[in-house]
Amino acid sequence: MSTIMSKQTGLICAYALDGKGGGKELDWSAIRDWTPEDGVLWVHLDYDGNLAREWLYQDSGVAPITLEALLARQPRPRGFPDADGLMLIIRGVNLNEGANPEDMVSLRMWVEGDRIITMRHRKVQAIKTVRRSLEEGKGPICVGDFLCDTIHQILDRIAVVVDDLDDSIAHLEDEVLRAESYEMRHGVADLRRQAIALRRYVGPERDVLARLESHKVSWLNDDMRARLREAADRLTRSVEDLDAARDRAVVTQEEIASRLSELLNKRLYTLSIIAAIFLPLGFVTGLMGVNVGGIPGSSFEWGFLALCGFVVLLGGAQLWVFRKLGWL
Repeated sequence: MSTIMSKQTGLICAYALDGKGGGKELDWSAIRDWTPEDGVLWVHLDYDGNLAREWLYQDSGVAPITLEALLARQPRPRGFPDADGLMLIIRGVNLNEGANPEDMVSLRMWVEGDRIITMRHRKVQAIKTVRRSLEEGKGPICVGDFLCDTIHQILDRIAVVVDDLDDSIAHLEDEVLRAESYEMRHGVADLRRQAIALRRYVGPERDVLARLESHKVSWLNDDMRARLREAADRLTRSVEDLDAARDRAVVTQEEIASRLSELLNKRLYTLSIIAAIFLPLGFVTGLMGVNVGGIPGSSFEWGFLALCGFVVLLGGAQLWVFRKLGWL
């Protein structure tokens, strides 16, 4: 189906799974004629499409209260069972071109024994991977398998982004030990902001996945529940890595601020010493430069050189005193 057509209708793709890892692609007409005997139905929609919303409310058979939750504009990660179905909203990192990973995309799912409905507005790369695996005959064979595969695909991408974030902070930590740069402050601040933004959504998602395997639906067997527990554990590790990355970014920011403050203090101290040396010298030369009668040495040929010698001796005496006091 063309991109323009999918935007107008809301249908991105649909398949009837053959139970062997493959599937037959369907259009709107085939979706309406589908029966459970045709295999598990997967419908993937852009929820902003007119025909998609019409089909959801009139023909999908999903409870209106569940549809309201699925179609909410700014949903938080959540999941709950409804009869023998399961509503799930999860978020993945935004890997679309030109996007920031922390600007996360939401995937809304309704899963029941013989049907899967997934919805999104912005592209979700994990779904593209699942779709490609179906076309290659290596995809999910049932609804539980589809749910587990999709969750693991989303978590794979979260883990990659978290690992990259951790590596970037580690690199900046090394740079702090070797260099003193004002530019590094902005890099650390950006990484800290990214870690906080990811943590905001990944944290609640961990709780959703932790409860997911305990929902009493008949189409989840023990093996699938174990895979969901593993997914929840993986996401817990990612959340812990985000917390560690955020804390390390804070420590790195404090170290940079400390080094910059120390550098500034050194420069101010140097300027203070210079000012302390030249203050009495300036006083002497200013006093000797007053244009009134009676200036000492004004009638002597070597008066100026004598003054210069006195200034040098005075400066040397000051340096000696500062060194004795431990200021230098």
